[in-house]
Amino acid sequence: MKKNRVIPVLLLRNGWLVQSKQFKRYQNLGNPISAVKRLSQWGSDELIYLDISSDDTHDMRRDDLGHPNRNSIFEIIEDVSKEAFMPITVGGRIRSLHDIEKRLALGADKIAINTLALDNPKFIEQAAKEFGAQCVVVSIDAKLNNGVHQVMRADTREVTLNTALSWACQVEQLGAGEILLNSVDRDGMKNGYDLELLDQVSSAIKIPVIACGGVGDWEHFAQALRQTGVDAVAAANIFHYSDQSVYLAKKYLFEQGLNVRPAELLEI
Repeated sequence: MKKNRVIPVLLLRNGWLVQSKQFKRYQNLGNPISAVKRLSQWGSDELIYLDISSDDTHDMRRDDLGHPNRNSIFEIIEDVSKEAFMPITVGGRIRSLHDIEKRLALGADKIAINTLALDNPKFIEQAAKEFGAQCVVVSIDAKLNNGVHQVMRADTREVTLNTALSWACQVEQLGAGEILLNSVDRDGMKNGYDLELLDQVSSAIKIPVIACGGVGDWEHFAQALRQTGVDAVAAANIFHYSDQSVYLAKKYLFEQGLNVRPAELLEI
């Protein structure tokens, strides 16, 4: 039986690792490469790396031996791939098949698209044919609006006419291999996943769904795995504030009898 995955999400904003709250407020957490090394050592099943920069500027304004400066997302992806001992999904600022090809060549295993998929749904089909469906993750940001989960654009933060359910079904038909489903309302709030959203979407489609948005303690991971059909649980903020966080999360879930890999610390 396929194991459920535990996946840290790292948000990169102009070269810095940041914490997000409802897609509006961002707090600087430091060096993105150091975080990747820690998360690898703590036994992450996969890693999702999202560039949420508003432009192509990546400058940490330092250049010392321990933390060399990086001036592009491509340099950062290359650094990350050297430190990560698990599959990496890279998203953000993807505009073409060439952009995907370059990220994969630098060490990414999958790519995540959001805005481009909304602007040109056929691009999902093109990417899946070119690189394989298993490589294409569509990121869906859902916001509750008058009782309906509607899709929000990642670039302008505007709510679209698509519902999360209808868009997920369309994305599946176009050939996406996986969906990253994030609740905008729960992002950074620590009050748990939007279980209704997760269950609604995961019950309607056959491709894997990764839950994201709202985790405040390990039990929130367990709730999603028990009460919905998601294949993986992901989070950003919670993994950055305690030592061995991924190890502790997986240990908790395994001891609860959930279908995850046993927790282990890796010697790297």
